[in-house]
Amino acid sequence: HVQLMESGGGSVQAGGSLKLSCAASGYKYSSFCMAWFRQVPGKEREGVAAIDSDGLTSYANSVKGRFTISRDNAKNTVYLEVNNATREDSGMYYCAADYEDVSMATMFTENQFEFWGQGILVTVSS
Repeated sequence: HVQLMESGGGSVQAGGSLKLSCAASGYKYSSFCMAWFRQVPGKEREGVAAIDSDGLTSYANSVKGRFTISRDNAKNTVYLEVNNATREDSGMYYCAADYEDVSMATMFTENQFEFWGQGILVTVSS
């Protein structure tokens, strides 16, 4: 039974930083593809960053250069570091995982990921 638990959300001022964590359990974490998505009311969930089992990464254009996804296989945890936050970064952030790697050469979508966390709220204020 795969479980994902996000932490580290909260409020941050524009221009500030925070780091989200997603602890995984119930499977061979190191072989999984992991990703972060976010959603704001009235909009579809969008991919933010992904990292495959080899450590290759992919980012949405809107976060390139500001967000960093990383994983610690020893801790079964994936991280999302948010820097230079903007108000448009506000939303519910979801951790996702799948048994199979997705291509890091193209933008990933939510239907490529089978397992999801409950989500955690990030609010960026000006």
